[in-house]
Amino acid sequence: MLNISEKNPVNIKANGFKTLQSLTNRPHYKILNRIIIGFCIMAFLFLFLPWTQNINGSGSVTTLSPEQRPQTVHSAIAGRIEKWYIREGDFVNKGDTLVFLSEIKEDYFDPNLVENTKNQEDAKRMALQSYGSKVNSLEVQAASLEKERKLKLEQANNKIRQAELKIKSDSMDLEAVKTQLRIAKTQFNRATALNEKGLKPLTEVEAKRLKLQEAEAKIITQENKLLASQNELINAMVEVNRITAEYTEKISKSQSDKFTALSNQYDTEAQVNKLHNQYVNYSIRNGMYYITAPQSGYVNKALVAGVGETIKEGTPIISIMPSGFDIAVETYVDPIDLPLINKGEHVRVWFDGWPRIVFSGWPGLSYGTFGGRIVAIENYISPNGKYRILIAPDTAEGKWPEQLKVGTGARTMALLDTVPVWYEIWRVLNGFPPNYYQPESSKSNEKKEKK
Repeated sequence: MLNISEKNPVNIKANGFKTLQSLTNRPHYKILNRIIIGFCIMAFLFLFLPWTQNINGSGSVTTLSPEQRPQTVHSAIAGRIEKWYIREGDFVNKGDTLVFLSEIKEDYFDPNLVENTKNQEDAKRMALQSYGSKVNSLEVQAASLEKERKLKLEQANNKIRQAELKIKSDSMDLEAVKTQLRIAKTQFNRATALNEKGLKPLTEVEAKRLKLQEAEAKIITQENKLLASQNELINAMVEVNRITAEYTEKISKSQSDKFTALSNQYDTEAQVNKLHNQYVNYSIRNGMYYITAPQSGYVNKALVAGVGETIKEGTPIISIMPSGFDIAVETYVDPIDLPLINKGEHVRVWFDGWPRIVFSGWPGLSYGTFGGRIVAIENYISPNGKYRILIAPDTAEGKWPEQLKVGTGARTMALLDTVPVWYEIWRVLNGFPPNYYQPESSKSNEKKEKK
């Protein structure tokens, strides 16, 4: 057993062994050492190269405006398919007829339904005019009755005034007759007394008695006249009340007839409006038997097949792809990256089927990518757990391929802050998000708002 220690060192001389001499004298080991040293230096320098942070997303090609996306044409009414006017792949202009439907509801079987409804509306409208004329006639009648009542009341009031004056005149005549009666009594008494004394003859007494009897007869007649005048006054007052009651009843009846006619007029007007509404609805429904193209485009697929098939309201019939559209890309990013996304920010896009070489940290060295700008950011999370971003072509760069179709797969890369490679490696290893980044446009807007 060898005793190898500091006290007993073992010295091996390479000169005595050919194998050790050959290993020591090989030149490529020096080259390898230099290569390793150079690689380490390059790797160290590589850590200080600039690296552009980015957010990757995946999505598909779509259109910028909602009306430019594939559209499904629905049936507004229930019906039976009678005839197709197109085939799949055909190009149709806006307003071209696609399908013809026939009626299946019994309420609309009448072929003259629209015309009959129009006739009913015209008849009701004539009845409405008749009620309007009746209302006008009743208003004229009420005005005439009111005028006649006024005249009758004036006439009756005049009679009352005449009766009052006649009563006053008869009362004065009665007082005069009473005075004459007193005078006749006085003269008769004086003549009788003088006759008893022999100063007056009997004939004069008899003459005074005759005058007294005539005065007594006149007073009875005058009292009768006064009572007759009072009766005339009462009759005139009764006549006023009768005229007032009579014409009040007539005017009230005329007003009642007027309000009845107005009620019928309003009811008929409501029926006219209802019939007009039905007429318009039936007219519009007749136009819905022919389903037309809402816009120009290509017929992608017929969703309902055959002739004679019955469909309900709202049934999808045909899918149309608009011919003219502004292309865009919808992509989805993780919620953690959403605060780093801003409208107007530059994005790199590459599409399925187009060759590309992508360096995420060095976008300038990438090949086959196209420029885009963020135009919309959805604030509500999608069913896939990510947020939807809409990207439009960047007008400052080259156009996107014309051969792109809606639905083509696409991947996106939003460019953020530029950091050293070592920092990016450290961030990824620690699971930190990219640096909070704000475009220059957003910063300038914030400064303007603060000012």
